[in-house]
Amino acid sequence: MSGHSKWHNIQKTKGAADAKRSQIFTKIAREMIVAVKTGGSGDPNNNSRLATVVAKAKAANMPNDNIKRTIDKALGSGNADAYENVTYEGYGPSGVAVIVDALTDNRNRTAPEVRHLLDKYGKGLGATGCVSWSFDRKGVIVIEKEDLDEDTVMMDALDAGADDMQAEGEVFEIYTDPDAFGAVLATLEDKGYLFVQAAVEMVPQNYVKLENEDDIKNMEKLIDLLEENDDVQNVWHNWDQD
Repeated sequence: MSGHSKWHNIQKTKGAADAKRSQIFTKIAREMIVAVKTGGSGDPNNNSRLATVVAKAKAANMPNDNIKRTIDKALGSGNADAYENVTYEGYGPSGVAVIVDALTDNRNRTAPEVRHLLDKYGKGLGATGCVSWSFDRKGVIVIEKEDLDEDTVMMDALDAGADDMQAEGEVFEIYTDPDAFGAVLATLEDKGYLFVQAAVEMVPQNYVKLENEDDIKNMEKLIDLLEENDDVQNVWHNWDQD
């Protein structure tokens, strides 16, 4: 399979989530509210977008009570109407491809902030489609290896409807079609699997290795500051951190 999410990237994201759990939960809650509004239902079984966000919330260890409260809030509020999904594409140091997925109620605030960071730490903001062509949208489910048998996990994943699975370092990475993501996740959850990450992502087809120390520091700073932005939901890139 071309490209994978790389456990070291996931590990970094997981560490950031542990350190900034409140901010992570706030972003997921906003995404959940919009999913309820746009999908017209608070039932993940009848709202595929909501099911995807709920899976992401559970993988981030968001308590079930928080998830239920957020859905109930969405069903009774009109706040989500002000938010829209906006995707920005650009380049980090040495041409690293960067995709920024935002959920904002003010494009005039979000766009300049994203542009500023890409200009300061990378090669700048690009036109729509300038880098997304080199990514594939896939469901990504990550399970820690621990004492699990690889063949069993592979069989369970494929039987559940997954497209592929790879052993990567300390984890198994399972890939699905985005539309099948929720069903695959639910089936594996029913089998007792626990997830360290579960989300629909933009997976790179190839990776860029940074050799220059300044480029590495700037790329790390760029990712950190983008992720700290309240409007930014996800940051995807093709930096190979091996």
